[in-house]
Amino acid sequence: MIQITLPDGSKKPFDHPVTVQDVAASIGAGLAKATLAGKVDGKLVDASCPIDHDANLEIVTEKSPEALEILRHSSAHLLAQAVQRLYPGAQVTIGPVIDNGFYYDFAYERPFTPEDLVKIEAEMGKIVKEAQPVTRTVKSRDEAVAFFRGLGETYKAEIIESIPANEELSLYTQGEFTDLCRGPHVPNTGKLRAFKLMKVAGAYWRGDSNNAMLTRIYGTAWLNDKDLKAYLHQLEEAEKRDHRKIGKALDLFHQQEESPGMVFWHPNGWAIWQQVEQYMRGVYRKSGYREVRCPQVLDVSLWKKSGHWDNYAENMFFTESEKHTYALKPMNCPGHVQIFNTGLHSYRELPIRYGEFGGCHRNEPSGALHGIMRVRAFTQDDGHIFCTPEQIEPEVTAFHQQAMQVYTDFGFQDIALKIALRPDKRIGSDEVWDRAEDALRKALAAAGVKWEELPGEGAFYGPKIEYHMKDSIGRAWQVGTMQVDFMMPERLGAEYVDESSQKRHPVMLHRAIVGSMERFIGILIEHHAGHLPAWLAPVQAAVFSITDAQAGYVAEVAQALVDKGFRVEADLRNEKVGYKIREHTLQKVPYLLVVGDREKEAGAVSVRTRSGEDLGSMPLSAFIERLEAETRR
Repeated sequence: MIQITLPDGSKKPFDHPVTVQDVAASIGAGLAKATLAGKVDGKLVDASCPIDHDANLEIVTEKSPEALEILRHSSAHLLAQAVQRLYPGAQVTIGPVIDNGFYYDFAYERPFTPEDLVKIEAEMGKIVKEAQPVTRTVKSRDEAVAFFRGLGETYKAEIIESIPANEELSLYTQGEFTDLCRGPHVPNTGKLRAFKLMKVAGAYWRGDSNNAMLTRIYGTAWLNDKDLKAYLHQLEEAEKRDHRKIGKALDLFHQQEESPGMVFWHPNGWAIWQQVEQYMRGVYRKSGYREVRCPQVLDVSLWKKSGHWDNYAENMFFTESEKHTYALKPMNCPGHVQIFNTGLHSYRELPIRYGEFGGCHRNEPSGALHGIMRVRAFTQDDGHIFCTPEQIEPEVTAFHQQAMQVYTDFGFQDIALKIALRPDKRIGSDEVWDRAEDALRKALAAAGVKWEELPGEGAFYGPKIEYHMKDSIGRAWQVGTMQVDFMMPERLGAEYVDESSQKRHPVMLHRAIVGSMERFIGILIEHHAGHLPAWLAPVQAAVFSITDAQAGYVAEVAQALVDKGFRVEADLRNEKVGYKIREHTLQKVPYLLVVGDREKEAGAVSVRTRSGEDLGSMPLSAFIERLEAETRR
């Protein structure tokens, strides 16, 4: 007798081995039809997986969190099958799931083209209508190698030959197509209903430029057509909001080959930067942080002590001078420890909070660079708190409140919290990691918020809380972090004297709210589609005349606004008012002030917004009050 325990605690007995699909059918025809896969004792398996022992079972349907990845994985196989039907001789290599979709790399006599994608997608639709069963078989490594070589799949055979000989491998077959895969997959191809092929790209076999060039086909797959259409609409909006396009149109910044992954800030862009920095500087002051500044270059001996040499060296830039090797700092934390170490501290002084707009350099791969979102030189609103273990919870809770207020002020309302847990490559004992992870959980519980946990995604020196904010078109961006670190203070000799006159190592909390300033500004630009709120806009108001007769008054209005601390442009060009309005609207200036003889005589301004709203004529003093209220932070 086999007993299957379901998530609600109910039990179903069977007098013979059963599959996940059998159990679903015993519950009801509707569930059997909806079944995509199962979780047996917590392990994700195919719906056809046999169960021959007492087990806990969860039926995976489209409502399950695992469903989307299974559908996307199966859609990759659907793509590969369609390609081989249409283009005999095409070899499949690898086809993983990625964010929002999947890709597959193919070796063929010619590169595939965007025109080919139309045909391939249509063939995928035909295979879906065929509802071909997807079956799993197991072979030894050598059997699998022989099988794929017999099919002429030399790339797949090469992959398998690198696997240890004693491993059994699973192969999945649908119709005439078979591929090596860990699975699980949908029961049949009819389950795949909402997909679209997106683009083609070149990719070297195994990422090595010395190897053959393959064609990579990218696709996206979703649970239903509604979700697919929403995603495609999001992509259209993202294209319109691309910070690189808006940055060029508004003359904010540029990048060039002579300084890859680094940013040249223009006056308008630097004005935005200054608003973000000065706002965050105010947050530092209100939160009890003392601002510091550390060197950009430090001897590698310090990075060896901190653990970065062993765990992060491949991402660092190095230089030499007088037979010494130095590194450009990829992080600010070791420098802050050096400041802490210059004096003897009592427990009464803790917590000590340091903040820095610290410039960092990281040797990111060129292929990963993306505008100002992913760069090699960046500045963080970085801070470090040196505290006792008892102070962790209140400090993390206070930070959480600060961060949420900052995101609200910048126009973000939907924030998700995640705790990134210990990675495989780390320093410190499991006991220390247990303490650090539990401290973060307790702090978030005290703050009354929910969170998700991400196994294996913490920093090498400690776990971290991540703040993921959704923008106006639904994309999530990971920005702020709060990390608990018991290890670095000990490795770098940081100490304080406790109430028993004993020397102790403080706990170090690494925190950032906006993270990389460059990236955050890029997110702001795309979130607001360049229509930054008045307090952030590089030019807050443009003043222009109707005729030359008002030139002097334009200058007076502009100067009065500048004297109040506003960022203003005066436009005295010999152009029609309509042209000037259109020009400054395209530059996304929040307020357009038109002055003619009537406004000049009355000491007033005629106010329009960039959205086209006509606010009419008002005294200059009234407009100043309006702008002051709108930009007050």
